[in-house]
Amino acid sequence: MALFASPCFSDERTRMPMALFPQFRRFGGTDTIRKEWQIDGVLREALVALPPKTAGAPLIFAFHGHGGTAGFAARRWRLHTLWPEAIVVCPQGMPTVTPRDLAGTRSGWQMLDLTAKPNRDLRFFDALLETARKEWKCDAKRLYVTGHSNGGGFTYYLWGQKPTLFAALAPVSGGGERLIRDAKPCPLLVIGAKNDPIVSWDTQQRAIEAAKKVNGSRAPVEVSLHDGGHTYPDDAPEKIIAFFRKHHR
Repeated sequence: MALFASPCFSDERTRMPMALFPQFRRFGGTDTIRKEWQIDGVLREALVALPPKTAGAPLIFAFHGHGGTAGFAARRWRLHTLWPEAIVVCPQGMPTVTPRDLAGTRSGWQMLDLTAKPNRDLRFFDALLETARKEWKCDAKRLYVTGHSNGGGFTYYLWGQKPTLFAALAPVSGGGERLIRDAKPCPLLVIGAKNDPIVSWDTQQRAIEAAKKVNGSRAPVEVSLHDGGHTYPDDAPEKIIAFFRKHHR
């Protein structure tokens, strides 16, 4: 499909229903399944890439951007093909209010309203993690999160909410200065563009500086720049996986 052949893309403009993806697919030696959870009476879904051996496997959560889908993130980011020994979970967001979608008609992640209790997407994450621990017996010292745009912001949000859980994080085109006030040192790779028209470089830079204060000399903060605006660069998946492979708790 031409959609996957473009040099770069933006989740913000992409819609692909999860129904287009069958229950089971094979990517190399990896099984990718569509799995469901009931969270407070609401059906939530994710695409999960399972390696032949899940016990002791690293675990990656990959969050699409606002208006994106789990299916597109799984296919286009191809994290499971770059690290076939890892469990890769691509959750599907729900309609979410953002400053660019005040009606909340497009799928995304709840993080801007810090007073929302309980956060529906944090509870979803907790359910995903419980499944990964109990059913797949993932390596608790190799848990990773990445996301694009709104998903990048949610990556920061999870860092602040689970300050000692992760081995490394990689937000792409995301902001989150306010979201990491309670964070603890954790290796961070930030991928972004100074000409981003959606999440300004000033917003991204403030999050980077806040992360540097959190990490100090105890964990790295690496920044990878591109000139593609708010698009997700072609080489981002390789950079993210290389960074994740270097770090464990």
